[in-house]
Amino acid sequence: MGAPLSRRRACDLTLKDRSVVSINDLADDEIRLVLDTAERIAELAARDEHPDLLGGWVLATLFFEPSTRTRLSFESAMKRLGGDVIGFQEGASTSATKGETLADTIRMVSGYSDAAVLRHSREGAARMCTQFATIPVINGGDGAGQHPTQTLLDLYTIRRQFGKIEGVTVALVGDLKYGRTVHSLAYALARFGAHITLVAPKTLQMPPEIIRALSERGVTPRVESALEGVVPDVDVLYMTRIQKERFPDPEEYAKVAGLYRLTVPGLKAAKAGAIVMHPLPRVDEIDPAVDATPHAKYFEQAQHGVHVRMALLALVLRGEEVLKELYGGRPA
Repeated sequence: MGAPLSRRRACDLTLKDRSVVSINDLADDEIRLVLDTAERIAELAARDEHPDLLGGWVLATLFFEPSTRTRLSFESAMKRLGGDVIGFQEGASTSATKGETLADTIRMVSGYSDAAVLRHSREGAARMCTQFATIPVINGGDGAGQHPTQTLLDLYTIRRQFGKIEGVTVALVGDLKYGRTVHSLAYALARFGAHITLVAPKTLQMPPEIIRALSERGVTPRVESALEGVVPDVDVLYMTRIQKERFPDPEEYAKVAGLYRLTVPGLKAAKAGAIVMHPLPRVDEIDPAVDATPHAKYFEQAQHGVHVRMALLALVLRGEEVLKELYGGRPA
């Protein structure tokens, strides 16, 4: 992704008061700014320094669908920045059960908080909320749609490992039809010059409209159905769970459940520096024995989510003025 942005160039950008529903809502330099800021926050954390950038600010976490990593990492990020969190972790505990519309919910929440993170089972829900909210809305996952902050932490993980994203070969494996994480990530990888391999059965292959969009960016992904044949060629194996809850037909799910399973013997052909990533939770697509190998980066990947989300929240709520506090007046 190239060298970090200079202070002058970063200040020409602004994420302040911006909603982030899709990774495509962010320009390339804006993505770089988030990743560079996350890197600086990680450097400070390693020295046990935790900047109080959002003291007095309130984040609302609106999770109508189950979540562990996204919800907890956003809460951790906000609290580590000195802010507060309100919200809920299941729709059954909200007035939606009484018939309140999502539009009315986000209008109400706009009066209680400074930004909101929304997870919803309906694709397009986050985009709709931006039409009624008076605060920034961050998409924490909308059905089979997008998951932009997962993409940011995925890019961050790849860049930390390889020092770049351009030229890195990434295999996206498993549920590419319903997997919102791989939808967002595919767009971003194409933008930053990565090579993409799509590994899935025909019934779960990447949606045609996304493949067309990649082609329009000059990226022609390699399409495969067998995992074994791609392991020796890639730098990143990005495994995904076959998502039973997304399948309208249980019989369709039964045909593909457990189709891909990564094991230690299956990694013998991998490059020495290749890594295994996963948005988690995993079910049985990665053998727990893989955890002990140097290839396993998925738990580290999840931990990166705190620093990346700290960076995004600080930039969305306060803008690039936070860079002055993060760098202590020194050049970024």
